[in-house]
Amino acid sequence: MSPFCSLRRLQARRLIPTRATFRGHSSWCCCRVAGYALVVVVHAFAPETGQNAVQSHKIFRTPNIVVVLADDLGYGDIGTYGVSDIQTPNLDRLAAEGVRLTNAYAAAPVCTPTRAAWVTGRYPQRAGIEWNFGRFNVGGTHGLAPSDRSIGRVLKRRGYRTALFGKWHLGTAPEFRPRAHGFDEFFGFLGGGLDYYSHEFGDGKPGLLENDTPVIREGYLTDLITNRAVRFINARHREPFFVYVAYNAPHFPFQPPGRPDDIRRTREEMLAGTRQDYAGMVESLDAGVGRILSALDVNGVSRDTLVIFTSDNGGERLSRNAPLFNGKKTLWEGGVRVPWLMRWPGRIAPGTTSDQAAITMDITATVRAAAGTDADPAADGIDLLPMLERAASEVERTFAWRIGNHPDRTMKTIRRGRWKYVMDGTAEKVDLLFDVSADPAERHNLNYRHPDVMTELRGMLAEWERDMPAHRMAESAPQGRE
Repeated sequence: MSPFCSLRRLQARRLIPTRATFRGHSSWCCCRVAGYALVVVVHAFAPETGQNAVQSHKIFRTPNIVVVLADDLGYGDIGTYGVSDIQTPNLDRLAAEGVRLTNAYAAAPVCTPTRAAWVTGRYPQRAGIEWNFGRFNVGGTHGLAPSDRSIGRVLKRRGYRTALFGKWHLGTAPEFRPRAHGFDEFFGFLGGGLDYYSHEFGDGKPGLLENDTPVIREGYLTDLITNRAVRFINARHREPFFVYVAYNAPHFPFQPPGRPDDIRRTREEMLAGTRQDYAGMVESLDAGVGRILSALDVNGVSRDTLVIFTSDNGGERLSRNAPLFNGKKTLWEGGVRVPWLMRWPGRIAPGTTSDQAAITMDITATVRAAAGTDADPAADGIDLLPMLERAASEVERTFAWRIGNHPDRTMKTIRRGRWKYVMDGTAEKVDLLFDVSADPAERHNLNYRHPDVMTELRGMLAEWERDMPAHRMAESAPQGRE
C-alpha cells in the first residue's frame, strides 16, 4: 500500500487510529506503528479537576501558544545534543524537563520553504516555494499568499491575540506580509536576515518594521526580538495569545553580542566570522529563550505549558551538525535533520529521548490540536502529542524532499522508517540508499545490498512528486499559490 494514500483509507485498513485518537493526520504521511530553532508554549485557561485533567490535552479550550524558531542552528550545537564549546543552559533545561527528539526534520534545507511549511502546515511545494526568495526580493514580486490555513488566521479565528517578532522571509509586498496572514502585531524584518547592529542587510536600507512602518531601534537584534516577546507575554498573559518568535540567530552575519561597532555590509564581510563568534550568537539565543520562559514563570502561565524547540534547517559552515553529514542547502542529514525539544509538565515525562520521526508540518498540526481547532484535512503533518503524552509506540513516517534551483544542482530524497533513498544529481547522478538509523553520517551506500528497498522508495518518491505541483525555481514561483 502506498504511504501517500488518504487518511480514510489508512483508517479503514487499521494502519492508524481514527481521528478520535490522532488529530491532524495528513494524506501525505505513512503511519504504521513501528519499533528538526521553534518553541511552542501552551498554557490552559480552563480549570483542571479530576483524573481527566491529567489524561488528555483535549480538555484545554484556550491555551497560549508561543513558537520560537532558530535560524540555521546546527544539529549538534545544543548541550543536550553533544556540544561542548557552547553553553545552552536554557535549552538543556527543556530537554531535562521534557523530551528530546532524535529524528526530527525541517521541511526544507533553507529558510523560506520551511517557514512556508510551518505557516501553512503543508509541504512548501504546494505553495510553489522550492527555495529561498531573493536577498532583497526587489519590488516584492514573490511571496506566500495568505489563506484560511495560515496559522495566524487559524488562531485569530479561534479568539487569539496574535503576534510575530523577528524574521518573516515569506514576501515583502503588503499582500504577503505578516499582518495579511493574521498577525495583529509585527515587529521584525521581511527578508532573509539583517546586520545584528545596524539592522540593515547589504542594501544599506533600514530593515526593521513596526507592523508596516520602517523604524530605527538601537540594540542587538536578538535582544530586540526577545524584548518584544517578553513585553507581549507580560501584557497578554490574562487572555489567549499566540506569539511566533523567529530569531535571526545564528544566521550570518556572524556577529556576537557586545560588539556594536562590528557592522558588516558586503556579503564577504557578512560571511566572515569564527566559531567563537557563532557560539556567542547561539548563547545569546539561548539566553533569549530563557527570558521568555522566565516571563511565563513570572506571569504564572508555565504550568500545563507545551514547549517545542527546533530550527528551520541544518547549520552552515561555522556550525556543527555532527554526527550528521553536510549541512544547509543540501538534503543530506545535516541539511534537514534538526534539534527538537518538547516539554509539557505532567504530560510528557521529563528527561526522555524519543526516536519518533517528526517534520515541520507537525508543529502546525500539534498547535492546531492544542488550540482546539478543527484538523486541516489537507494537512501534511500530524499532532504529535498523543504519541508523546501516552508513551505510545512510534509511528512510522514517510517524508520527501527535493531541491533544484539550477539544472545541474538537483537532489531528491525520501525517508521511510530507517531507510533513506537519495537521488543525487549534484555529482554523478547516482542512486544511494542509507540506513540512517545506524548510519546518520550516510557513509555506507546499501543500494546493491537492498535493491528491493531502493526500488520501492524510488517509486514512492515518484508518487510524491506526482502529487506536488511541477517544480519551479524560487524566482519564478507563482503568486498566490497555496
